[in-house]
Amino acid sequence: MKMRIGGVEVAGADERWMPVVNPATGEEIDRVPEGTLYEVDDAVKAAGDAFSSWAGRAPRERGLLLFRGAALVRERHENLARLLTMEQGKPLKDAVDEVRGFANVLEYYAALSGSLAGEYIHLGKAGDAVVAREPFGVCGAIVPWNMPALLMAWKVAPALVAGNTMVFKPASTTPLTSIRLAHILDEAGLPPGVLNVVTGRGEVVGEALVRHPGVQKISFTGDAETGLQIQELASGSLKPVTLELGGSDPMIVWKDADIEKAVAGAVRGRFYNAGQTCTAVKRLFVHQSIGEEFVRRLMEAVRTLKVGNGLSPGVDMGPLSGAPQRERIGTLMETLKNRGQGKVLTGGMPLKGPGYDAGYFYAPTLVTDVHPESALLTKEVFGPVLPVICIPDLDTAIMHANNTRFGLGASVWTHDLSVAREVFSRVRAGVVWVNRHLTLPPDIPFGGVKTSGIGSENGTQALSSYTRLRSLYIGW
Repeated sequence: MKMRIGGVEVAGADERWMPVVNPATGEEIDRVPEGTLYEVDDAVKAAGDAFSSWAGRAPRERGLLLFRGAALVRERHENLARLLTMEQGKPLKDAVDEVRGFANVLEYYAALSGSLAGEYIHLGKAGDAVVAREPFGVCGAIVPWNMPALLMAWKVAPALVAGNTMVFKPASTTPLTSIRLAHILDEAGLPPGVLNVVTGRGEVVGEALVRHPGVQKISFTGDAETGLQIQELASGSLKPVTLELGGSDPMIVWKDADIEKAVAGAVRGRFYNAGQTCTAVKRLFVHQSIGEEFVRRLMEAVRTLKVGNGLSPGVDMGPLSGAPQRERIGTLMETLKNRGQGKVLTGGMPLKGPGYDAGYFYAPTLVTDVHPESALLTKEVFGPVLPVICIPDLDTAIMHANNTRFGLGASVWTHDLSVAREVFSRVRAGVVWVNRHLTLPPDIPFGGVKTSGIGSENGTQALSSYTRLRSLYIGW
């Protein structure tokens, strides 16, 4: 599958290709061009050439094209979801939800297209002023492999509705769905060059995109270390950045919680997408008065999860994204066992046997009695491993929750409003849920504090972030 630049398929100047591998089977399902600086240049030029005409259209006209694109995506969601499962590994039902989520986000921002407005200020005898919101121009976006379709929508939809054009770089391991979605948007009537997709390696294509003088803004989702590098690179030209980075989300289960719902929330919150989600539950703190029953029921629920190829019926959890990811989880668990830093209740090993050997599967894992210095608690763990810690009081839970450099999300499970308020006011996280986790509607701004990011995705705030302010003073 070729990348898309200026509305056409492009193989790349070097004619070098990267394999795209199904993580459930280890089989190559397609190849994409290994893009270079030349393709980044071409894409930025195409986006720049398209900008004036695109920005000159009425916002509602831009929104209408996104509505058309969303309708086409809904018509073709089954094929898109199957492609997404094949390249990323998640169960087909989750891929369907993600593709529909892509359409939801497009529709949300398309509906907001008429709300783009400036401000009029009367200055009395001194005159009047108008504050205008204008698009930046060419924007660059870089996304990871875990939610390639949804994260594409988070960046493309507000940027385009605001009047910008975009050069989009998908992850090198999951580019196929993004290319197909860009083709569908072009088919819906998007003018050539408004949305361009350049495939390639992050250290080449990603860095070139951030450095390019023709790119006016960068939006990145990924790990904190790469985000910090992007911020440093962008600062050289004073490019504004939106960074949605890592997380180590705590889940606090208070003593009055509905245990059945909290168990279900923990299972989905941690093992959805094989734990490979920035806002996954990565640390679980449960009040000691209900700890024994909660852990027992949680272990029973985890042991019922069906792990396998995401295209197989009834699968709850697919593989990890690839060999490097499984090796990282394996090393982490071996270190924990060798150092006696925790008690493994279930899982703790790669899955082997028919249906597993060719892929990158790891067993859903629960760990208790976790040492405070274990990497399970100090690092962002991208995989299906959940540490459970019993806590005596809310102060202890909040202390542990804040004991991380991350601050993306957190949840508290309680019927006591005062407990919920206390957690919201004291836990340093950009998003706090009560009696749920992982709910991310496009209406609500999503972003972290500390090293979890800068700026917000979603909501009207994201739309505003793709505009800059200019002021006009009028003297009479």
